[in-house]
Amino acid sequence: MPPVDTPGRAAGGPDAPRLIALDWGTTALRAFLLGAGGRVLDRRAAPRGLLQVPPGGFAAVLAEILGDWRRPGLPALAAGMVGSAQGWREVPYHRGPAGLADLAAGLLPVPEKGPEGEAVLRIVPGILLDGAPPEVMPEVMRGEETQVMGALALEPGLRAAARIVLPGTHSKWVAVRDGRITSFRTYMTGELFAVLRAHSILGRALAPSAQPAGAADEEEAWAAFDRGVDAARAGKAGLAPLLFSARTLVLAGALPAAASLDYLSGLLIGDELRAALPVGEPGIPLALIGDPALCRRYRRAFARLGLPGTHAGTPDGPREIAGATEAGLWHTALAAGLVAGPEETR
Repeated sequence: MPPVDTPGRAAGGPDAPRLIALDWGTTALRAFLLGAGGRVLDRRAAPRGLLQVPPGGFAAVLAEILGDWRRPGLPALAAGMVGSAQGWREVPYHRGPAGLADLAAGLLPVPEKGPEGEAVLRIVPGILLDGAPPEVMPEVMRGEETQVMGALALEPGLRAAARIVLPGTHSKWVAVRDGRITSFRTYMTGELFAVLRAHSILGRALAPSAQPAGAADEEEAWAAFDRGVDAARAGKAGLAPLLFSARTLVLAGALPAAASLDYLSGLLIGDELRAALPVGEPGIPLALIGDPALCRRYRRAFARLGLPGTHAGTPDGPREIAGATEAGLWHTALAAGLVAGPEETR
């Protein structure tokens, strides 16, 4: 990747930077330098999420990761937990269903000013959906809304109606209708796995050096994962009575200790799918956004449950959409007038 000051990167050049796009979460910061049409010119990443930023240190962290990208008049846009109460500036949630225009209208500029007096950064609002307890509880998201908008830009066939699944620490199952997020639910699958692994007896079956996935040989690990998915499907009483089986199967000699966390992963993901899939409408396309290794587990669980994706599906589950974050930030900036569209740059 050429340095920022090459002739092609000059103002108006074919590779001129148009937007700095930031995915700033709890544990990590990813930065993208975007050119015309949202093309990625460069990218950087650092473990400088909210938990690693000292009080009052957000501006310094931003300057550190941007380095020679910074220049007068180049807008910067961020999504994620940087806009939470624990972040740089708390951005009010957009309340209710939302589309791209709603997110663009809710951008919040941070008060700090750059060398030319412009805001250093604008932050995308999250979404809050009020519930009607006890049937439906309130739901919130910060960052995933931008990824969903990016997915819809990359895959226009999903705009009419779709369910987009974002596996992670807090998995989101998002319903889309006419290009808008109409509802979503959160499943704390990733966080439950981390807590059970680190702070429960279920993680003690492993040697200290064992890894959370693939600790056994690959075939053994996937067999354990499949067994967990099958147990979740058959568990009519839900997840709670099944969790201890990750230990008892090892004690009974029916599951290798090194594969016990793969089994637990299958239990948790299988239970998430068992709970989430009946909520949607039959035949609605499914798509995944997330870490490829984690998405592979979800695709395998979909296939194990006999529920392959219906949108550009692969044999073992829904299609993954790559590049959704940077696409979502670009299109939000476009909707907000921070960058110019193709017809304005000719």
